[in-house]
Amino acid sequence: MSGSGFFKGYPSPQNIVTHDQVHFRVHPVPYRQIHEVPEYHFDDILREDRVIDIGANVGAFCIRAARVADHVVAVEPITCDILEENIALNLEKVLVIKGALGTGHPAEIVWDEYKVITATLTLKDLIKIAGGCDFLKCDAEGAEWLIRPQDLAGIRRIEMELHFPPIGPPPNPALLEFIADNYLFSLDRLPVHDTLGVMGILHAVLK
Repeated sequence: MSGSGFFKGYPSPQNIVTHDQVHFRVHPVPYRQIHEVPEYHFDDILREDRVIDIGANVGAFCIRAARVADHVVAVEPITCDILEENIALNLEKVLVIKGALGTGHPAEIVWDEYKVITATLTLKDLIKIAGGCDFLKCDAEGAEWLIRPQDLAGIRRIEMELHFPPIGPPPNPALLEFIADNYLFSLDRLPVHDTLGVMGILHAVLK
């Protein structure tokens, strides 16, 4: 990692500190780096929770979750280098998986017109790697509809951004039915990052 940033010709990164004292290195790269996550509800994370953060970006959720929970896994296909740097900067312990939520086959992932081909893992695979899941945060740009409903079984809490086309495939009725049958939930229709194709943020707790 050089002083010119991750992309040749870009200037050096800058340091910022958020209102709740989370430290980030902001790199001048051609995609957004998310440092605040006010759209998610997670003040009920427990010390013993096994937390999975799908779509971790540069660590805004997983770093804050790791302040409370002892077992946090972050899944990210594009910003892994910056994510790991920020985790180390905050002296937190988070297992980082470079990849994306999906079917298990390689897929093209797009973030702000930046594209990569990456390995994908099913939610079942991710839960196995994490040793279980009690709290799931998921912002997978439409890949949430690829989750097999049964893979959510036993997860106590879900915070998930839901999308409409053109971001990802159409909603999966079976997934929505499983959540309605097994969780008490609400849906914020206007998430903080309200863009084309965003349905809202799901907040769900196991019945």
